[in-house]
Amino acid sequence: MTQDLSRNETLKNLTKLDQSLAFAPSLDESWRELLGDFLRGSEMQSLCEFLAQEKASGKIIYPQPHEYFASLNATPFKKVKVVILGQDPYHGPGQAHGLSFSVRKGVALPPSLVNIFKELETDLGITRSAHGDLSAWAEQGVLLLNSVLTVEAASAGSHQGRGWEQFTDRVIQELNARRESLVFVLWGAYAQKKAAFVDRNKHLVLSGPHPSPLSSYRGFFGSKPFSKINFWLESKGQSPIYWTLG
Repeated sequence: MTQDLSRNETLKNLTKLDQSLAFAPSLDESWRELLGDFLRGSEMQSLCEFLAQEKASGKIIYPQPHEYFASLNATPFKKVKVVILGQDPYHGPGQAHGLSFSVRKGVALPPSLVNIFKELETDLGITRSAHGDLSAWAEQGVLLLNSVLTVEAASAGSHQGRGWEQFTDRVIQELNARRESLVFVLWGAYAQKKAAFVDRNKHLVLSGPHPSPLSSYRGFFGSKPFSKINFWLESKGQSPIYWTLG
């Protein structure tokens, strides 16, 4: 009975968010059960009020509201094998769609993603894809999570410190506590803050410079993260990630 009430409260709060932000965050059931208390809490309410005010003032927010939780919906909790953590969404028109570092087919590749593909080719010999949609990775268990899930158009980092960090901290904490032998890929100083929530005795943490052109030559290139991920997964009896994009 108590569990049913808790679930109903979570759904009511999601409905409230839907009404205040005009979007339907159909969060995957596995994540909703783990994160329900946060979704019902004051931090999420404050975040929703902030986003509602931003929209009311005419600001353009990326990604689209129904894509805020796209990374979690694409990779249910029990399916996660790898977490690739970004900072915040791309802030250009048509770029962000809820998966870190990913853009839809037909959208020009952002510089960071170009560098990721360069390292993938150096590491595993996989020729650069003609598109930047990383959904195929997400479907195999790669959680493409940003630390902050929204951003104002043309204003990188504009939604930092508004509450998303606490939400994604909780995502990492749940994965750390309830799962075994995951890989956490933390590129750049901002993402590396999440390392504090990861038990390195249980999980593999790969930290390094961000793939941005500003920092990629400081150790991102040559770091071979993709082969390291697959070596770890196979050593733990799990299937490797098929990194080639169709």
